[in-house]
Amino acid sequence: MTPRILQFSTPTSAEAVTYFGRELGFEVDPVDLAQDLAEGRTDGYVLVECRGAEAYECARIPGAINLPYCEVTEDTARELDRNLVYVCYCESIHCNAATQGALRLSALGFTAKRLSGGITTWQASGYPVETITPVRTLEA
Repeated sequence: MTPRILQFSTPTSAEAVTYFGRELGFEVDPVDLAQDLAEGRTDGYVLVECRGAEAYECARIPGAINLPYCEVTEDTARELDRNLVYVCYCESIHCNAATQGALRLSALGFTAKRLSGGITTWQASGYPVETITPVRTLEA
């Protein structure tokens, strides 16, 4: 019996290079972003928190702007620089706010990518976050 992973034709190496190269063009790895931020390489892109203001205030990747995906319109995008790449992120792989934000920005003529794993993966990897709203704790 043929293994399930071999049930479909395997691409040639040239097809694989094209496919994976295109896939990487749409995604940003948290490790790469963390290294760029640590080394001060922040020219050419903007981080976009695509969830709402409350989530942005609780925890965000340093330097990110808040532009909820549902608020991406021609009017709200008027102030954005079309020469920059917009790296969208949201909660996690189970959230599609970053995908929707990147789609809406792209539809308006901007260049957009998505951060893999969202802020959940970012924090789980030990990378820093900024907060505005103080975290409430239970007092004894």
